[in-house]
Amino acid sequence: MNPSLFLSLVQAYFPKLVLRIVEKYNDTQTNLPYHYRQYLKKVFSTDGKWATLSVNNSLVAADIIAMDSSIPLKKRPSIGQASGDIPKMGLEFTLNEKELTDLQTLVARLNYNGSATTQQIVAKLFRDVDACIGGIYERIEACFLEGLSYGVTVIADSETVGTGVRIDYGYPAANAFASMVPWATAGSATPFSDVQRVLDRVSYDGNVSIRALMDRTTFNQAAATNEGKQLYASASGFFGANIPTPTLDQMNTATKAKYGLTIEIIDRSVRTQKNGTNVATKPWKPGAVVLIPSDTLGSLAYARLAEQDHPAAGVEYQLADDFILVSKFNENRPSLKEVTNSQARVIPVIDNVDAIYTLDTTATGG
Repeated sequence: MNPSLFLSLVQAYFPKLVLRIVEKYNDTQTNLPYHYRQYLKKVFSTDGKWATLSVNNSLVAADIIAMDSSIPLKKRPSIGQASGDIPKMGLEFTLNEKELTDLQTLVARLNYNGSATTQQIVAKLFRDVDACIGGIYERIEACFLEGLSYGVTVIADSETVGTGVRIDYGYPAANAFASMVPWATAGSATPFSDVQRVLDRVSYDGNVSIRALMDRTTFNQAAATNEGKQLYASASGFFGANIPTPTLDQMNTATKAKYGLTIEIIDRSVRTQKNGTNVATKPWKPGAVVLIPSDTLGSLAYARLAEQDHPAAGVEYQLADDFILVSKFNENRPSLKEVTNSQARVIPVIDNVDAIYTLDTTATGG
């Protein structure tokens, strides 16, 4: 690793740019929502070990798995138990020789006659920093939503290509319910009777549910049923033969009054890149309704990276959001390139799982 070819610009702009990007991703008004920020608090893991990672006495279990296994997650084959470090995730982007030549031309034009601007140079030089930071956030969001709706999630391990760490949050089997009739069957589905069965169990266990999380399709199916329309009509004082399908706000007024429950729609695609191609996926389990006891569901546990204590010569580092280490440097093997990468040892941990209940609205039989 060698110092960046544009070291003075990196030293001048890198710290400010990283801070600005973190602020941008934390701005919920202009950016995609990050549900893990809403429900998890950051916690530093002093030893960074799986074997001792617990929150509120809830120990999560992990397996090493093959990454080419298909969902459902609980059917993925286990290769072995993970009892070592929290897995490291990361991304790397490069500027090739042609792009570096173009950058050097811009610098020459700036110095010669001012026909190029510093802003143009900085934009090209740091174009990958946003993707390096945002990519880590997106992966955490995917893992959290997948884990919350399936009870199991997977983190790809950048240290072992082709394998990952499967995290099982230990959802109790007794807390898993199924619909009597799939909610997609609008004429005969009874979604709120299904919800009431779950709430009866919640009460029996001495727990409480304040929120029901589901995807938009599942909500639309529930609202379109006779039970959904009748619940809305009763709460709103609607009298008439043709009851309209209620909106989310209208339905929440009814569910809050009758069940003390607020519906939240999880409609989040996560962008990932595989073999140079951007792919958008929805990590939330289709048809899953998850009843949660509070707005604090666990922790975003992170550990210190080895490179923080043993920085490589010639590399410029910046720490983003306490746990993402962003680096810029230059390499000349096998060809000249400017490298921007990010790495993080971080994992979403869901605890108090005894008070989390799931309802599969695509199944039959309760």
